[in-house]
Amino acid sequence: MNEKEKLIIESGMKLFATKGFSSTSIQEIATDSGISKGAFYLHFKSKDELLFAILEYIFETVHSNILKFEHSDLPSRERFCKQLSSLMGTFMGHKEFFIMLSKEQAIPRNDEIKKLLFKKQSETHQLFRNGLVSIYGENVVPFSTDLSMILEGLFHSYMRLIIFEPAEFELEGLTQFLMRRMDSIVKDITAEKPFISEEKLEKVIQKSMDLFGSTDINEIVQKMRNELEQFENKEALEISLDVLEEEMKRENPRKPVIKGMLTNFKEVESFKGYVRVISSFYNL
Repeated sequence: MNEKEKLIIESGMKLFATKGFSSTSIQEIATDSGISKGAFYLHFKSKDELLFAILEYIFETVHSNILKFEHSDLPSRERFCKQLSSLMGTFMGHKEFFIMLSKEQAIPRNDEIKKLLFKKQSETHQLFRNGLVSIYGENVVPFSTDLSMILEGLFHSYMRLIIFEPAEFELEGLTQFLMRRMDSIVKDITAEKPFISEEKLEKVIQKSMDLFGSTDINEIVQKMRNELEQFENKEALEISLDVLEEEMKRENPRKPVIKGMLTNFKEVESFKGYVRVISSFYNL
């Protein structure tokens, strides 16, 4: 993104938030950006494309803020709480924009935006799963999807409330409150059977991929590579990932090779979500 595109995005975000998506014209965005209407079209083909770029910009900010804590030396619980607070804080910083989207229901008009939101929702779910397992340990792995969905439900319920009166709530205090509720749930949940099993989850992932389009496998491999950077003994995994990536680039990838390389990552907790998606993609 160049400086001119960033300026247009910031102008569009401001005008959409104050006037509404439908009521804001491209001419108004161009004028606020200090460019001509024709110059606007050099960067974005339409308001829908600009809306997509704004969402990408916000989600990239969310990702960058979360990543600051991912490689920190903080204890697992404190790190995850700070990530949740950062996630809430970033959305609070753009609350007028998201209120507008909710009111106007602008999102459903664009399939690409739906795909983007689904992708980011999946990434948030994986963040929650990894964070919860890092806090409560391997014994909650079979329940990690259920626990993640419970936490997501609590998270979004409170977000819908505080988005209208953020000054009345202290975000770090809220995340600590939510985690204490999770403590109670985790204490009892191991006496149950997981409601969402790995088999059910894989079916949902496959149906989601059919509905929203194929997952960008190359992007997933890159995320795996980025996460490997924080590992101390990573040489063997890096070799497996190199072989996996090369095989996936072949015109006719060999499933046994892909399956064999994925097996090397199955014991790495933070990679289990990636392994499931790639396995589903190749029907392994």
